[in-house]
Amino acid sequence: MEALNSEIYSCRRCLLWQNAKNSVPGEGPINAKVMFIGQNPGAEEDQKGKPFIGRAGKFLTKTLSDFGIKREDIFITNIVKHVSPKNRKPTPDEVAACLPYLVEQIEMIKPKIIVLLGASAKQTPRINGIEYCEVIHPSAAMRFTKMREKFMLQLDTVAKKISSLK
Repeated sequence: MEALNSEIYSCRRCLLWQNAKNSVPGEGPINAKVMFIGQNPGAEEDQKGKPFIGRAGKFLTKTLSDFGIKREDIFITNIVKHVSPKNRKPTPDEVAACLPYLVEQIEMIKPKIIVLLGASAKQTPRINGIEYCEVIHPSAAMRFTKMREKFMLQLDTVAKKISSLK
């Protein structure tokens, strides 16, 4: 994983690196049974080089904890490894440039479950033998009551699947 992270840190496959302070490869145990994949790093993530540490990340971490899921037990990353201007949705070219990294991460970690956070993460390639769960992105769940209710129901389902792995 260190070699892959080094590749991601020096990536120039698309132009996003030009406005980024840091690449954000992801973090968590290499043998995690569960991976969470979001869209792209935000401003705080870009500053520190860590995924999901901004407002949405804090909300996600707290919500996972409420469902008995420890953040340190999961691997969390994004489909795109650099912040995009004004946190816009990544373009198809940017996603295509980063997908090989994501696929390599999935193949190294070999998770049983992948949780896709939001619409952009749905572009994650499906690999046989892995269960995929789509949930609303935590930033949308924070802003909209109806989405928060659905997000909570979705995470309840995910938590039950995760507990069945133990």
